[in-house]
Formats: sequence, structure tokens, C-alpha cells
Amino acid sequence: MADQSQDKPWGGRFSEATDAFVEAFTASVTFDQKMANQDIDGSIAHATMLAEVGVLTHDEKQQIIDGLEEIRQDIKDGNFDWSISLEDVHMNIEARLTDKIGITGKKLHTGRSRNDQVATDIRLYLREAIDNILGEITRLQTGLVGLAEREADAIMPGFTHLQTAQPVTFGHHMMAWYEMLTRDYERLVDCRKRVNRMPLGSAALAGTTYPINREITAKLLGFEGISENSLDGVSDRDFAIEFISASSLIMTHLSRFSEELVLWTSAQFNFIDLPDRFCTGSSIMPQKKNPDVPELVRGKTGRVNGHLICLLTLMKGQPLAYNKDNQEDKEPLFDTIETVFNCLRAYADMVPAIEIKHDSMREAARRGFSTATDLADYLVKKGVAFRDSHEVVGKAVRYGLDTNKDLSEMTLEELQVFSDVIDDSVFDVLTLEGSVNARDHLGGTAPAQVKAATARARKVLAGRDL
Repeated sequence: MADQSQDKPWGGRFSEATDAFVEAFTASVTFDQKMANQDIDGSIAHATMLAEVGVLTHDEKQQIIDGLEEIRQDIKDGNFDWSISLEDVHMNIEARLTDKIGITGKKLHTGRSRNDQVATDIRLYLREAIDNILGEITRLQTGLVGLAEREADAIMPGFTHLQTAQPVTFGHHMMAWYEMLTRDYERLVDCRKRVNRMPLGSAALAGTTYPINREITAKLLGFEGISENSLDGVSDRDFAIEFISASSLIMTHLSRFSEELVLWTSAQFNFIDLPDRFCTGSSIMPQKKNPDVPELVRGKTGRVNGHLICLLTLMKGQPLAYNKDNQEDKEPLFDTIETVFNCLRAYADMVPAIEIKHDSMREAARRGFSTATDLADYLVKKGVAFRDSHEVVGKAVRYGLDTNKDLSEMTLEELQVFSDVIDDSVFDVLTLEGSVNARDHLGGTAPAQVKAATARARKVLAGRDL
């Protein structure tokens, strides 16, 4: 009977075949085949380098490259049969290459290991994913800036503790979201620098005895740096953890946006309307229009946070160097990439189409004594100590609650009961427009400042290298 252990590329040391369940349990090809393009790119660069240093002949290199490109096309066309018995994307491609070009295919793995190969593939895959996500952040920010420009003058209540606090402009609120995403963008750009370091050449853990030139390979693959310790190069996944950490913050911000959109579309707020194409209905209540996109994005935040904990836990007990545990890095990483990209895409498509209900927002800002702070500031400018002015306005608000009057609806005589320094000029600050226009400084809510902020943002977005 044939020794089935010899079917494996590592089977020489083994005397019996792998148990069928163990074979399926330990295989990763069902999910790491996502990295086929990156695996082929890495192999082409590796073969090119091996030819440059004389380990492969020019003809062998060309056979390998031609064979790999044929395999790439086979995969693209759906003509590639992935085999669990070959465990992973690397061995599946290498086995097919050997089938195509013969013994030369077996020379491709000279000077490398699956340990540094997979570490390289993940970095190449994640680098491309980060670039795609950065593009979606920019697209969403562009939509926010356009909405902020369009609604720079629209007045809405600003909240603290979800209680009416002060009037703000809708444009100013959108630019707050823009600022959060700017930090998210910066974090990913910084993360990408550490992703873009090449571990290939670390081999299994100690490097290789072949005269490789890692600089050649790094240049061919577009890496900005090379890992300087082979043990670290094959074993750490901190770059993936860092990416998921940054992704968790992106999702946290999107979740906060979602919470506001869900509130604002409710009958109780009635601030905005989302296009029908981003909503669904109820199977039983015909009047319902549910903000499913924001709700689902809010829910998916927990999914990404879970992936962060998963990878942190995965790495916390691993001794150097590579361990099979690291096979568990890919599914949470891949799912995070897909989740973040899709959530950003949904928002980038949806945000520019948000319709504002100006009258409802303005009425909500008028209620709740949102200009109370303006009255307090007015009194301070008239020479009243702030703590005294705070008490004066508090009494005026109490009076307003008893009489069902907003501060701006009170007569001068009514207001002067609380302080005799108040005169006709008080009504300039008690109006909603007066309140927002008074905050005309960098970072303030005044329409002029919103327009200045969007102009600065336009320049930033135009200067991004995508």
C-alpha cells in the first residue's frame, strides 16, 4: 500500500497519512485563497530575486513567472480547483505550478518558508485593503463637506446629555463628523507604514543560507521597509491588530453617526429624511420606514470590536517564533476589512442624499431655552459676574417654564424683572440666528466659520494621494 503521507509537501518525515478530520480542521485554504493574487505577486518577486542572485537561471525564472500568470488567470476565470489536502493557498498554487512546468516549479520555494510567505501575503493584502478603505473615507468626507456647505445656515439644537443645550448649525454638526473621520484617516495612513515592511527572507524563523537579496524583492513588491529580525518577521501580527484597532475606532464613529441618524429620522425628532433606497419597511405595519442601514452599521461595530479582542487574545500567549495559532488571524482580519469597507461605502452613498427638515429642526432649537447661555454671556458683558448671571438666567428659565414662554418670547419688561441691566439689545442675542452668528471664531458654529471649514476641508481632500 502506498504511503499517503508522501502526498504532502512536508510528508517525508511522516509514516502515516494525516487523519481526514485533522486535515480538514487544520486547513486554511477555504479562507486564505483570498490572498491568491498577493501570493502570486510575492512568488514572482521571489523568483525574480533568485534569478538575480544566481539561484535560478533566467529560463527557470521565466517558466515560473509564465506558469504563475497562467494560474492567476485560471483563478480569475474560476478554473482552479482548491484542494483541502494541500492545506493552504501557498501549497495549492505551488502544486499547480509544478503540474504545469514540472520540476522547475519545485525550485520556487528555495530560500523561503510558508512562515515568511504568509506573513508577506497578509501584508500585501492588507496594504491594498487600507488603500481601498482610505478611498471610501475620502468619499464619505467629500459627501459630508458637500452637505455641510449646503446646510451651513440651517439651525438645529445642539445637545449635551441629549438635552437641548445651544443652537448650532447643521453644517457645523456635519463637520464634526468630518473631523472624526480625518483622525481615522490619519491613523490608517500611519498604520500602513508599519504594514508596508517586508518579512520575506526571514524563512522559517532564522533566515536562509542562500545568497538572497531582500532589497530586490522589497522593491519589486513596493515595500517601504524590510523586517530586520527574522524571528519577529514571521511571528508577530501587531500590524493586523493595529489595523483592527483603527477599524474599531472607525466603526465607533460610524456607530455614533448611526445613532444620531436613527434618532433624527424618528417621528419624535423628525429632523431628516433618508432616501427610500437606504431604508426598508415592516412586514406588518404598512406605515413604517425603517433606517436599516444606520441600524445595521451600528450593530456591526460590535463585530469589529470582537475581532480586535480575538487577535489580541490570539497573540498574548505565543512564544517566538511562528505557531499554528496564527492561522486564526485571517478570518477576523478579512471580515474586518470587508465590514469596514462596506459600512463606509454605504455611508458614502447615503450621506449626500440626506434631506433636511428645516422647520422641524428650527422649532426644536427654539424649544428648550437654547439661548440661555447667550443671555448669561450678555449679562457678563454688561458687568454682571458670571455666577450671578447664571443665577439670573436660571430664574428667567424657571419663569419661562411656568408661563410656557421661551426667552426670546418674553417682553423686555418681563426680562428686566430678573436684571435691570437688560435693555432692548438683548433681543439681538436671544434669536437663534444671533446665537449661532455670535460664535464666529475658528471652530465655532457660525455659518461663516462652517463655510471656512468646508473650504479648508476641500483643499485637504483634493490633496490626498489616492
